[in-house]
Amino acid sequence: MTVPPRFLDELRNRLTLSDIIGRKVRLVRAGREFKGCCPFHREKTPSFTVSDDKHFYHCFGCGAHGDAIGFLMQHDNLSFIDAVEMLAAEAGMQVPQQNPSEIEQSRKQKDLFSLMEEATRYYQNCLHEARNKEAMGYLKSRGLNDETIEAYRIGFAPEDPQAVRQALSGKGYPDTDLLQAGILKASVKGRELYAFFRGRIMFPVTDRRGRTVAFGGRILPDHLRAPDKGDFKPPKYINSPDSPLFHKSRVLYGEPHARMAAGNGEAPVVVEGYLDVISCAVAGVKGAVAPMGTALTEEQILSLWKMIPGPEKEPLLCFDGDAAGRRAAERARDRLLPLLQPGQSARFAFLPEGEDPDTMIRTRGADSFRSVLDKALPLCDFVWLSLTSGRVFNTPESQAGLKKELINHIAKIADRDVQALYRQQLMERFSQQFFKPAGRAKSAGANRNGVLQHVVRRPGRPPDHRKALSGRILLAAVVNHPHIYDQVEEVLGRLEVHDLRLDRLRQVLVTVLADDSNIGSAQLIPLLESRGFTEEMHDILSESVYVHASFCSPRARKEDVARDWMSYWRALNEGALASKKAT
Repeated sequence: MTVPPRFLDELRNRLTLSDIIGRKVRLVRAGREFKGCCPFHREKTPSFTVSDDKHFYHCFGCGAHGDAIGFLMQHDNLSFIDAVEMLAAEAGMQVPQQNPSEIEQSRKQKDLFSLMEEATRYYQNCLHEARNKEAMGYLKSRGLNDETIEAYRIGFAPEDPQAVRQALSGKGYPDTDLLQAGILKASVKGRELYAFFRGRIMFPVTDRRGRTVAFGGRILPDHLRAPDKGDFKPPKYINSPDSPLFHKSRVLYGEPHARMAAGNGEAPVVVEGYLDVISCAVAGVKGAVAPMGTALTEEQILSLWKMIPGPEKEPLLCFDGDAAGRRAAERARDRLLPLLQPGQSARFAFLPEGEDPDTMIRTRGADSFRSVLDKALPLCDFVWLSLTSGRVFNTPESQAGLKKELINHIAKIADRDVQALYRQQLMERFSQQFFKPAGRAKSAGANRNGVLQHVVRRPGRPPDHRKALSGRILLAAVVNHPHIYDQVEEVLGRLEVHDLRLDRLRQVLVTVLADDSNIGSAQLIPLLESRGFTEEMHDILSESVYVHASFCSPRARKEDVARDWMSYWRALNEGALASKKAT
């Protein structure tokens, strides 16, 4: 679609550029212009100027330059037409159409957007009806207040299969549009039309401009709805089918909110479901988004990077701590590697097993969830962890197999510079784990059984940090595997932990396990939290700790943990003695 230059000139003249940019960037008047910190690169001294008279912005730091249309395209990741249409709507102008087919396509799209807006209002009204009080009660029980329900325009689809059809047909929308938009569906034989969503909480899904393009529907819990018919068990969530407005591989739920948050410096956080996104927002994590019931796609990853205006683009990917969450993380890893570019990556955060963002925020508080995000692993660390955790490499063949796996994953990275740095870091880590230069004191690497337990000595990390990390590793192993207490009791009782908070945890841990050495991890963790060690639990029971020593992870082979714990402790002591002799 081509837009006449005369129309674009008129559009620029009707708008005040500083008003548009000022919604995203803090601007201060400087004479006839405005200045602020550039949203397209990191800077402390403002070098970004906006001129209303000349209708352009310019950054003297990175060279970013453009008008109102270009700003929305670059900052909000909008197409040219989307940016023009958004600004035209604000200016009260109609974008001219160039030919009959474009005019018809635009009219049809406008009708569908109008239909989806009307459907959103209909579902919202249904939620507030007295007969649907169970649905409203369910939302309140999940911690959502009236303000949040209104902000996310949550609604309810009644059980009546013809209700939405009658309501929208009465407003002039034909069945063909209702079918095309995914509001109705046809029976198997195609003779009858009925509501696609029935008896479900409705979450409107919007495009980047905040227009409803689809819906996600969550079924009510069993105790709040009629019994299922026969053996059929309806899925907990269903999403609208693809339509002219909606392609599930391209859209992220919560994207408009996340874009605003990214403009304010808050990284996008990818979670799993609608309620996770909303709970995050209520807790102050404004950048949460969720894919539409599928694994993260290439298009969604590119959208996440484009949301972030700065040069370092690292969205956070948050996964459940169970096996399914691990598999999802590995799929995301494989999707990301070919797309990596300088400054474009992601970090991986893992929740405690059995938790999702919604339940964790409601039961443990927002700070606990933020603590998980703060410990997110760089992608390079997760590549290592995902290929080594819980595995034993006690033969040359198994070690060679690991090396081959690492090389194969590195080879997926298309960018040569990024690939070279991944190869350097991962091969260095591989060498540290299995080999030591001749004449050097024995260090904490793979033990004689091949279990990886090296404390990775990254550049810039001082010895005190390594000592603190060693304490976390040893304590995490005991908390995750309390059955080893009888074998490590003597060492644990006199273990030097250099963090005073964690040393108090060690003392209480010894007392608890001395009283009941048969207690399981599932009972031990909440017991320690109830005694005031919630923060310490989050500190040590983290993938950012497990990545350094796989035996302390809850996924480690139980029969090997005690042996590896003692081997690791001995290696630390031998390393400390060697250091003292050297000095």
